[in-house]
Amino acid sequence: MNKVVANADEAVKDIGDGAVIMSGGFGLCGNPENLIHALHRKGVRGLTIISNNCGIDNKGLGILLAAGQVKKMISSYVGENKTFERLFLEKKLEVELVPQGTLAERIRAGGAGIGGFFTPTGVGTVVAEGKEARVIDGREYILEKPLKADFAFVKAWRGDPWGNLAYQKTTRNFTVMMATAARCTIAEVEEIVKVGEIDAEQVHTPGVYVTRVLRGEKYEKPIERRTTRKR
Repeated sequence: MNKVVANADEAVKDIGDGAVIMSGGFGLCGNPENLIHALHRKGVRGLTIISNNCGIDNKGLGILLAAGQVKKMISSYVGENKTFERLFLEKKLEVELVPQGTLAERIRAGGAGIGGFFTPTGVGTVVAEGKEARVIDGREYILEKPLKADFAFVKAWRGDPWGNLAYQKTTRNFTVMMATAARCTIAEVEEIVKVGEIDAEQVHTPGVYVTRVLRGEKYEKPIERRTTRKR
């Protein structure tokens, strides 16, 4: 039952070339920094990564992108990463852009075992190309299929040896859904506490969805852009 592993390198040891990985985070908020660095050190290539975005240049998932380890990105927003733009224009990176709400629901559907869902988002755009369309109550919808992964990387505030996780504020973002939609979910946490120390009402991801837990260290917690008002 004890799911704690020694470090991030141990946690990613069985991830090979061509793996499909979901990675939590919104911009650089709630990024699984230790796991990303460990995957970079491992040098695996041909990865498909499902994430809201791909970090920024040399931060977050941008580290893997700059190292040429990513084959395909399934994302919602990529406007902060010049390396992403260059690789895409040079046809060295496959990209599937997905509306943000649709991305979240496709991940949730993957975890819930739902075969697909109809949404009006994207109707009449390139997003709808090649997808089944249906009129429901006079409105046109398109069929979106679920997303699943071999591994999910999630970053939590606290975790226990059984894998129960609690997040802080907006760091929760996509992670709760991703933890349910992968064959193996790896959680890095800022603090490992005893079983029972996380109140049941504060458990955002139950341990049944988590395969490995590690305590992260040396968090940088960068932000994309700081904007302040003049006093």
